[in-house]
Amino acid sequence: MKNELQLLGEKILEKKYQIAERVHLKAINKAAAQKLPMTEKEIIDIRANFVRLFGESLLQEADADTGGQPFLKWGKETGKRVCDLGIPLDQALKGTSYYRTCIWEVLGEEMLNHNMSLATSLKVGSILDPLLDEAVYAFSSAYVQCHEETLENSKRAFLELSVPVVPLAKGVAVLPLIGNIDTERARLLMEEVLQKASEKRLSHLLFDLSGVLVVDTMVADQIFKIEKALGLLGVETILIGIRPEVAQTMTNLGIDTGRLKIKSNLEQALKDLNESFDLL
Repeated sequence: MKNELQLLGEKILEKKYQIAERVHLKAINKAAAQKLPMTEKEIIDIRANFVRLFGESLLQEADADTGGQPFLKWGKETGKRVCDLGIPLDQALKGTSYYRTCIWEVLGEEMLNHNMSLATSLKVGSILDPLLDEAVYAFSSAYVQCHEETLENSKRAFLELSVPVVPLAKGVAVLPLIGNIDTERARLLMEEVLQKASEKRLSHLLFDLSGVLVVDTMVADQIFKIEKALGLLGVETILIGIRPEVAQTMTNLGIDTGRLKIKSNLEQALKDLNESFDLL
């Protein structure tokens, strides 16, 4: 049987490009392929390199325990690459099944030509199938991890854009808040506001809440914390643009805003600031 396994392994190595081309023809999506930054030859080279691993595994009679490392490495690297290229996971995983089909087409033909036994076929399956499963698992894990990292980076970039500290005059800036404030955004608010207040050497920061539809105890508590932290930097916080419904909610919740400076709108806040500066 050992000689038969070596013969089959050599046949896969010999026909690795033929197998890779078969896989490519089955898996190719012309519309998607046009968007890939690789030529067809480069894609087939990658596929052939993967097929090569199966041929070498038969030559060495390596199973998932003894020969799985190259397949794990291929799965991790290829999963990340496919994710970076923006190929949907379901489409990519569908392509992996074609390797099994195309490799077995070549193996089946070779087994028939040499009248190999059922035992040899079972042995080949016991070697190749777990290795392919190992590669698919590593591929999926790497793809999902890359996708999650991409989403997290995009989310963070979006959140950072949602904390715009806009200078209005020397030492004065406004922070227009829009939308809901969840725990993560509240945390980022603290980090970004303190950093930008220091960078811009602010003496006053106007919190424009006109775009915030809901202020609950968590949001109010975070505003108090930011106001206190800014105070330690010598920055005075002024709330502006509180909507009537938000004011009613804050009152119903018993939120104490007595120690905060509050103005009706940006115009009124700037007018009062100009008057106080003139007095100074």
